[in-house]
Parts: sequence; structure tokens; C-alpha cells
Amino acid sequence: MEILLDSTNVSEIKKCNDLFELAGVTSNPLIIKNEGKINFYSHFSKIRKVIGKNKTLHIQTLASTADEMIAEARAILNKIDDQVYIKIPVTEQGLKAMKQLSREGAHITATCIYTRMQAYLAIAAGADYLAPYCNRMEQMGIDFRAIIAEISDVLERTASPAKIVAASFKNITQATDALAAGANTITVTSDILHSACAFPPIDLAVKEFHDAWISSQGKNSKLTTP
Repeated sequence: MEILLDSTNVSEIKKCNDLFELAGVTSNPLIIKNEGKINFYSHFSKIRKVIGKNKTLHIQTLASTADEMIAEARAILNKIDDQVYIKIPVTEQGLKAMKQLSREGAHITATCIYTRMQAYLAIAAGADYLAPYCNRMEQMGIDFRAIIAEISDVLERTASPAKIVAASFKNITQATDALAAGANTITVTSDILHSACAFPPIDLAVKEFHDAWISSQGKNSKLTTP
């Protein structure tokens, strides 16, 4: 299982990378907008330095035509590093771009997935990650859990190396449901990630353990005390 952080805020990435076992960082233009006007390549180079080369960095193209997407992808790979995963929407032009970039050895994250067929077409085009938009699907009355389960089944039956990176979550329940349905990876905001441990009974249990220790061993007693 992998956890990716949806963020382009360097401080936030540093904090979460320190607290959690992140597999990498993802971004899109909506996430980048939160940072205001930035020097794009310099900013993402800083993010790469924070997470290191052993974690994945996913950056989205902006163009609508295959030729432009390919050109943008090549620029990203050249100006940041050749290990970046290029995020491309699963449109007809996106699939054409995926095919070419896959032939060139680029890593690809197929995004904006709402249907099983989109996922299957992306697999055939050489995508490494498949990103179904869970909350957006649910808002449209689409059962993202069933979609993920069926895609997962096809990946297993065909021995495909592609992974499902479930995305677009409103809460931690959707994220855990996606993993239970068969997603290999989730990409979440820091708020959702922090909410996983923000549960009152957890704090209560920790306090009870602490109080029990103090009661039996004394206020100044610690495990590190000689």
C-alpha cells in the first residue's frame, strides 16, 4: 500500500514527510493554485529535494492536444528529472500522448478516470498509475468502490503492473473504502491524512495509559530513567 500527499506546499510536504511514511507527492493545477504565482520548475525541484529520488513525484500536463502534452512532458522530465510521473487526463488526445511517452520510457499517471473503460484504455496505452476520482464519482451517483474493485480484478487477471491510485477524497472514510475495494495507492490532502489519527477515543486511551503509569510508578518516573 502507498500513500501519496496531494500538495505543493513545501512546508506542508516537509511536515507530512516527517510524520508519515509517504510514497510520494502528487499535484495538479488546482493544487498549485493554492501557492499563488510560482517559478514552476524551481518549485518542483525543491519538492524533489524534500522527498528524495526514492519517492514518486507526479506532475500534470496542461495542454489539450497530444503533441502539446508530449512537449510539456518532455520539458518536465528534462528540467526536473526523468523519474517524474507525468499525469495525463484519459481523453482521446491524452491516450495518444500516453502511447508515445510510454514508448519513450516515461512514467505515466492516467488521471481524470470516471469509468472502467477509461482505465482499461489507459492500461493499454502504457499507464503506470490509474487515478479514479472517487468523491467526484460519488457526487455523480457512480459507485467508485465497485469501479475500483472491477479495475483491480482486471489488473490481477491480466497480470498488469499498473496500480490504482485512488484520488479526489472528501474524507478519510472514502480513502479507506478505496483501499478496501482494491486500490494500491491513495493520494490525499494533509487534512485528511491528519484526520486519520484525530479520533477522541485515541486521545482518551493514551491519557488513560499515561495516568495509570503515573499512579503506579510516580510522576517523575520515565522509561528512560536509569
